[in-house]
Amino acid sequence: MTAPTLPGLTPDTPPPTPGSRAARLALPMSRQVLKEMAAEYGVCLHPVTLRRTDLHTGQTEVVDLPCGSTRDDKCPPCAKRAQRLRRTQIREGWHRTDEPAPAPQPATDAQRELILLRGHLEFARDEAHRAAQHDQIPGIDQAIAEVEEAIAAEGLRGRVAPSHDPDEDDAGPRRKRSTRRRQDAPDLPRKKVEPRTLGKVYVAPDGTEHRPSMWLTLTLDSYGRVLPDGTPVDPDTYDYQRAAWDAVHFARLLDRFWQNLRRCVGWNVQYAGCVEPQRRLAPHAHFAIRGTIPRAVLKQVAAATYHQVWWPPADELVYPLDRPPVWDNDANAWVDPDTRAPLPSWADALDLVDADPDASPAHVARFGVQVRAEGVTPGTVHAQRTIGYITKYITKSAADCHTANTDRQRDHLDRLWQQLRITPCNERCANWLLYGVQPKKAHSRLQAGRCKGKVHQRATLGIGGRRILVSRDWSGKTLADHRADARAWVRNLLGVTVGADDAPTTGPDDPPAFAWELARPDDPDIPPLQHRLLKALSQRAQWKAALRAAQDRASSASPETGQLLRRGLLPAVPSPDSGRAADPKEME
Repeated sequence: MTAPTLPGLTPDTPPPTPGSRAARLALPMSRQVLKEMAAEYGVCLHPVTLRRTDLHTGQTEVVDLPCGSTRDDKCPPCAKRAQRLRRTQIREGWHRTDEPAPAPQPATDAQRELILLRGHLEFARDEAHRAAQHDQIPGIDQAIAEVEEAIAAEGLRGRVAPSHDPDEDDAGPRRKRSTRRRQDAPDLPRKKVEPRTLGKVYVAPDGTEHRPSMWLTLTLDSYGRVLPDGTPVDPDTYDYQRAAWDAVHFARLLDRFWQNLRRCVGWNVQYAGCVEPQRRLAPHAHFAIRGTIPRAVLKQVAAATYHQVWWPPADELVYPLDRPPVWDNDANAWVDPDTRAPLPSWADALDLVDADPDASPAHVARFGVQVRAEGVTPGTVHAQRTIGYITKYITKSAADCHTANTDRQRDHLDRLWQQLRITPCNERCANWLLYGVQPKKAHSRLQAGRCKGKVHQRATLGIGGRRILVSRDWSGKTLADHRADARAWVRNLLGVTVGADDAPTTGPDDPPAFAWELARPDDPDIPPLQHRLLKALSQRAQWKAALRAAQDRASSASPETGQLLRRGLLPAVPSPDSGRAADPKEME
């Protein structure tokens, strides 16, 4: 047996003395090897333990469910599983040749009767209000609530009408602003948006039809010259304030882009993509687009797209972080620390903006000049690589997408984060106190410079919303539908059918067969985590062996199927969510 070698030792270095501390440190840790193997086989490292109780027999069973994390630094197996699922979602919706979302079904007679009854109640309420019979209105409102519950139970989506209760729909009067386009933004053609989601069909000289698609990259404007490592050439002139505001409102700018693009081309463009930071730490987005759009049109729409933030002015700090406004219990408001004068409320600050005819928005977010668009042919290696490129960083936090290795990079990250700390993120942000304005619905627990919004966290770099953006009619399926399709694909490959043996034994009027509750780690019937990981590792190894054997059988029966499996062009095989894979029927 060869003696273990410490890392960093050359072959000429004598091995450590057997039994010494150096020799023991050279041996791998058994628990670390267990975690590495569990991650290799796709076992969740931080499972959520549930206790399942059979309501008929009283028998209990401990079940481990995956944590479902999408971050690689928290649980690599769950993050990779989520990444594979997103890649499947993009692949299935990218090159569709049929509309993914069918038209709504016609309403049934029972549903139409409920809508008519709701109309009669609304008419009766209006008549009672006109006749000043206010004592009848509460009873009618109660009947309206019952009918609306029946409408929802009957299978109708949405709400048929707003509530009459002012406390329930307390949104306040909506401020209206002019929709006239800015003079410094180019005009765009506006067409009626057709409901179709498929792009143009191209016919080859031989008569064959094909429908290519595209992928698109959108970036923000420049804030100053940067070096190849992403750091600014001159940090003093780099516009960190505008960079922070653009990052906070980047999601709204993207929404405005897709709205303008659909109006410009005249059909319901569908997209799926990811938002991630560039090396300079400014967010940009990669999108897969179904169908083709001329590059000139994409650049024209990007140049004409902007998002105006109509908030009170926030160019300069009124109060420093070490001396912010204070809360006055008597006035029930935030006041100046020196004069004790109350700060303007949020409504008053907006009224000043509305009353000023020369008022300008607090910020205007725009895209940069770099707009990259390429055509993609379905079923090619380039399409697969593009999907991998789009989903490359979805398992990492925004700050971990690019590692800061030098002092210049770390200082650049610190300066951007310090600016994000004092940038208002919404109407209720505590940072408005630093600019001399009380935020909307202000209270005494606010702390200026310590807002809990995600955009202020160092790990997000201002990207506080969802980083994965998928349009509504992309694939016609939710993530749960894609998981179910993947499980069905595995069951079909293994030759497992879900039949009467898997159906519940209770009748339609019986209570549920099982009751679930969250188990505590210190419960006496909960085995140690290492025992559960070992059990899940064995089950996953058996599952993978059975799946590999099924793939070999499929390859032997059909060479074309085996080639598609090896190239990864068939639906990706997901790992079972619960890690319980000894029995394929339990892939839930």
